[in-house]
Amino acid sequence: MNLSRRNFHRLTALSALTTATSGAALLGSSSAALAANTAYVFGYFKETPNQSGDSYALHLAVSPDGLNWRPLNQNNPVATPTAGTQGLRDPFILRKQDGTFVVLATDLKGRIFNLNNQYLHVWDSPDLRSFTGYRRIRMHGLNTHTWAPTAFWVASRNQYAIVYSANNGRDVLMANYTSDFRTVSANEVYFSPSFNVLDADIVADGSTYYMYYKNLDNGLLYGARSSTGAANSYTTYTSGLRQGNAIEAPLLIKNNTGSGWRLWGDSFSPVNNDYYAWSSSNVGGNSWTALNQRDYTPPLNAKHGSIVGITAAEYDGLVARWGLPAWVRLKSYNFPDYYVRHASNLARIDPYPFDPHQDQLWRLVPGLADAAAVSFESVNFPGQFLRHSNYAIRLDPNDNTAAFRADATFTRVAGLADGTWSSFRSYNFPDRYLRHANYVLRIDPLSAGSSASDRQDATFRVS
Repeated sequence: MNLSRRNFHRLTALSALTTATSGAALLGSSSAALAANTAYVFGYFKETPNQSGDSYALHLAVSPDGLNWRPLNQNNPVATPTAGTQGLRDPFILRKQDGTFVVLATDLKGRIFNLNNQYLHVWDSPDLRSFTGYRRIRMHGLNTHTWAPTAFWVASRNQYAIVYSANNGRDVLMANYTSDFRTVSANEVYFSPSFNVLDADIVADGSTYYMYYKNLDNGLLYGARSSTGAANSYTTYTSGLRQGNAIEAPLLIKNNTGSGWRLWGDSFSPVNNDYYAWSSSNVGGNSWTALNQRDYTPPLNAKHGSIVGITAAEYDGLVARWGLPAWVRLKSYNFPDYYVRHASNLARIDPYPFDPHQDQLWRLVPGLADAAAVSFESVNFPGQFLRHSNYAIRLDPNDNTAAFRADATFTRVAGLADGTWSSFRSYNFPDRYLRHANYVLRIDPLSAGSSASDRQDATFRVS
């Protein structure tokens, strides 16, 4: 079986709700659902290469733009299963017709995938600030897995469809229907083409249902569509997509603003980049443009999750309830899958993921020599700071000398390569900037006349 299952979902932003056309997905009728979505929340579980950062529980992150994410609750769980395997993968968040939320997840803990399970985990939530009514629902009586749930409203049935990955002799998508996410109809095969499939994400836009899935036979992602959303009614209309060495768990999401769409895919291996993304102005076409990793930053260690559009009030409520992280990461501008980390007391950039993952976490504190500037304190080695020594950047304990405080202080300015990013000028050598060279950090003289590559080396996203 393939590795981790993940399914992303989203809520299409509508300026007002009208009566749905036949088969269209509605957002609901509560005041929260009626308000325009201006931000996004991301639910996921976590894995790292050596398993030290694994967490098979529900985590949340938020983003105003749906591209750059900040974990909530210090990237600790907000809900953990207490039955079945007592772990989850592939959490899926759906806003129901009444504007509240339901969370579905695979009942599976860890990385052993030959354990068949007939159940899904389920929680109810009015606002994703609390989770109640925890239960498991039995989807079938077959000797097969129940992976990567997605759900959507089917107006013609006045019910929700729950679609998930299973096996009936080959890998197919199955579906059950429900009104309350407590009792479900008998399972049925939902999508079974001439090849093995996995990980559907289904979005209704107007009267058309779009389903993106993984073709297991060739490892690519495809889009299919249907005018009814009924079982076995989909026709594939796109060519195959992949970024990186491998990909699965496609997510299709309509932007909160404008008519654009994004498609996400999970690398499914915790030793590779977690996510890749595409954009398109026409979901019904066959034209997806790969986004530069410079344009997006997934939540730290996030795997196989789901995205939902939320209102400004809901965003503020989530931040108030769970809190934004007390640490930041520094992402390289010209190597956007690389992050600043310490290793053997030296500072460098390395491609993420890596372990210990905490080596890339920094407390951005008032400058030790000038409170108007900044200093970088290590999260996993508190009291140790990035400082320059003979122009090389090291992680050293603060000895509280004036020289150390000056060496560890940097003035944050607009990015030399991109003003929406950041650059950091040395406090005591103000013609020199923090930059990477051969992946190692140092301070070097830079100016407006410096080469484009030098300016890029000195530009970072604080996320």
